[in-house]
Amino acid sequence: MATKIADLGEFALIQRLTEQQKLKNESTLFGVGDDAAVLSAPDGSRQLITTDLLLEGIHFDLMYVPLKHLGYKAVMVNLSDIFAMNGKPEQITISIGVSAKFSVEQIDELYEGIYLAASRYGVDVVGGDTSSSLNGLVISITCIGYAQPEKVVYRHGAQPTDLICVTGNLGAAYMGLLLLEREKKVFQADPTPFFTPDFSGREYLIERQLKPEARGDIISLLTERNLLPTAMMDISDGLSSELLHIAHRSKVGIRIYEERIPIDHETMAAAEDMHIAPITAALNGGEDYELLFTLPIAASDYIQDFPGVSLIGYVTEASEGCHIIARDGTAIPLVAQGWTMSKGFSTHQTNTEIEK
Repeated sequence: MATKIADLGEFALIQRLTEQQKLKNESTLFGVGDDAAVLSAPDGSRQLITTDLLLEGIHFDLMYVPLKHLGYKAVMVNLSDIFAMNGKPEQITISIGVSAKFSVEQIDELYEGIYLAASRYGVDVVGGDTSSSLNGLVISITCIGYAQPEKVVYRHGAQPTDLICVTGNLGAAYMGLLLLEREKKVFQADPTPFFTPDFSGREYLIERQLKPEARGDIISLLTERNLLPTAMMDISDGLSSELLHIAHRSKVGIRIYEERIPIDHETMAAAEDMHIAPITAALNGGEDYELLFTLPIAASDYIQDFPGVSLIGYVTEASEGCHIIARDGTAIPLVAQGWTMSKGFSTHQTNTEIEK
């Protein structure tokens, strides 16, 4: 009997496809299993390589995603992976598949966003490929970055008693997505030429969904303060999912506190309006592209006044499991309920245990 890909799930599929692959070259230091592959560069530094594929109808909806914003965001997705390895992105390649419905001017708009992102982050566009597509738009970006050998940060380095930190705030991108989907449905119900979406007071959420920023500024601050994370990831699939990745790779447990998770006031207000627990958006929403990292407990004094960083918990022994401590003190098992193979990024499940 054939197994449906949707039943297996994204991460189980990746493991199935790659678990038999053995590294053959000495220059390949680390392959599948982190935010980027790690190669040995001729000068002794480490070359970091990551790639992401974005498909129309799965990862983005052109009914409400401007092409310039899409190009910008596509670059951010890749830069974020390099920053999550504590590296510096330097080059990208762009490959696209384009259907006949697109004009040259529309592709110009897409690349305007790509080049804007590359310029702002000091990254060179060094190649790529173009092809026709039978259905919609396909974007694949590969990013190349660099780091010194002793500075590369993986997912598997977290140790018991380490501090768990996140940058920025969480859940805003997901609430932005829900607002965009809501207005899309309103328009489809009454597609008048003068329709104006209602995002009043929610502009920040829309920006977080359509135009995220990779957190290279945090990597620079960590370097300035001589702080080297023991483990790190970017938050693309939701905080719960990324925490469980670190726990699995590092063979540790996780304990975080609901009251410490940073959530913007616009996210809280929008969640309340839409009858969603804000903590659900923060834990499972995804696409925030903030950084999640662990630090030795000795860094606690340095992290207290670290701008843009929140201390949300600590690493435990694996035997203690992975939990979030609710405001009433209840320990609730962390569950990853973000992206699914069958639904894509545009549909997220909710963590009903937290909502209770």
